[in-house]
Amino acid sequence: MKIKDKYYVESIDSRETYDWLLNKHYAKRIPSISYAFGLFCDKILIGVCTFGSPASHSLCIGICGEEYSNKVMELNRLCLNDHDTKNLTSYFLSNCLKLIPKSLIIVSYADTAQNHQGFIYQATNWNYTGMTKERTDISTEDGKHSRHYDKNLDYNINRKVRSSKHRYVYFTGTKRQKKEMLNSLRYEIVPYPKGENKRYDASYKPQVQTKLF
Repeated sequence: MKIKDKYYVESIDSRETYDWLLNKHYAKRIPSISYAFGLFCDKILIGVCTFGSPASHSLCIGICGEEYSNKVMELNRLCLNDHDTKNLTSYFLSNCLKLIPKSLIIVSYADTAQNHQGFIYQATNWNYTGMTKERTDISTEDGKHSRHYDKNLDYNINRKVRSSKHRYVYFTGTKRQKKEMLNSLRYEIVPYPKGENKRYDASYKPQVQTKLF
């Protein structure tokens, strides 16, 4: 049986991802969500993928310059239940990329702190552009991102190390659009990193969500 005969992917409401992202994904935080997609089997949601605005405008400019900064979107969460179906994750992501609006620059990161190499991006033909630098930034006990800080409070007493991450970039659109964006890419495309991925504890089982057709 082919994957597409048993599984399908479609757009879902962002609220349907919350249980997954807060309890199953290692980040334990709801990111900016502009587009959300679900992987279904027998009308039951078994995986989620979300895309949203990057955390900073400087990041948007840094990918392909100011001209394309409004086209930058981040794939910020990808989470599935455990399964033994070969290539299911790449099937899910590939179909999400087909459903997302065209002529976009999509960036995503594989966290070295989680021993991730980004093999799913390699399997779906993303461009690998090296690693971000490890840094520290201000943090809060409730995990708020910098864009949500209260400017009247001093967070500098509570700084957190942000690990180095593998950075991947993907272009959507026509051949001409993708070529133009690729030519404006400010990072060098380099060979994919190798190594062994380490799986984080994703044993949490989200509340069963069934599509009512």
